[in-house]
Amino acid sequence: MPRTHQLTVPDLSGRRALVTGASDGIGFGIARRLAAAGAEVLLPVRNRAKGEAALTRIRTQHPGARVSLREVDLSSLGSVAALGEQLRTEGHPIHLLVNNAGVMHPPQRQVTADGIELQLGTNHLGHVALVAHLLPLLTAGRARITSQISVAARSGGINWDDVNWESSYEGMRAYGQSKIALGLFGLELERRARAGGWGITSNLSHPGVAPTSLLAARPEMGRQRDTPQIAVIRRLSRAGVLVGSVDSAQLPALMAATSPHARGGRLYGPAGPGHLGGGPGEHTLFRPLRDTGAAERVWRVSQELAGVSFNAPAPA
Repeated sequence: MPRTHQLTVPDLSGRRALVTGASDGIGFGIARRLAAAGAEVLLPVRNRAKGEAALTRIRTQHPGARVSLREVDLSSLGSVAALGEQLRTEGHPIHLLVNNAGVMHPPQRQVTADGIELQLGTNHLGHVALVAHLLPLLTAGRARITSQISVAARSGGINWDDVNWESSYEGMRAYGQSKIALGLFGLELERRARAGGWGITSNLSHPGVAPTSLLAARPEMGRQRDTPQIAVIRRLSRAGVLVGSVDSAQLPALMAATSPHARGGRLYGPAGPGHLGGGPGEHTLFRPLRDTGAAERVWRVSQELAGVSFNAPAPA
């Protein structure tokens, strides 16, 4: 039987949180726990029907929960900009941002609405643009920003000669690149926010390995049936062997985003063997994430590709 791991989320009354990818899986679990702790939680979703179903589940389990939907497609920079404009117009500070949404290993190379390789565009650049567009609200809320990476970021690097994978395409390497890039961005954001006195904190989490929908059938992405890998992960998870569950996999991000002991510039993940499952804890940064020169380059190139800038001063 799977082991049950616990994490106490502090009282979040009066806090506003935004969680990407919250219509199912790990993101849904994170959003539900934040709402249960008293936060007002925004769920920016691409599929409104799935979003409405998620809202119903949260409100059924936690009557009185303050949750609402917004629409966004992270694979479209225009859609991200529209969400940013909507939330800036609303004018409410954001205190917690969890950059959780992602796609993994489409059967063949695909591109976003902006012509960027799908995994780089969705997992990384969509979140870079989101942080940039929400920066005034994040600084006003003295926010903690947690970016969800992956065990795939333990090795590899940025394919600087072909970041868009136009010459050749290797799906898993492209996925790893997207998560390394997001991790390097999150760490550079912490360094620059601290140096500039922006008042925000940025850290990283990863869920280990769990039976989520990332490797399941995704017809909208061209995957008509479950992958062999997800079948194995499900069996191991049911047996409580090596990997985690969807419930345990949400805990590192919750720790990174809410624990009073979690710090900026740190990585949180499962503490079990190989960091694949188990209870949450702080990790040594994966080797590819320790390269500050690569982080500075990711910071610069990401802004160019996403068409955003972080040069605006923080509000007083």
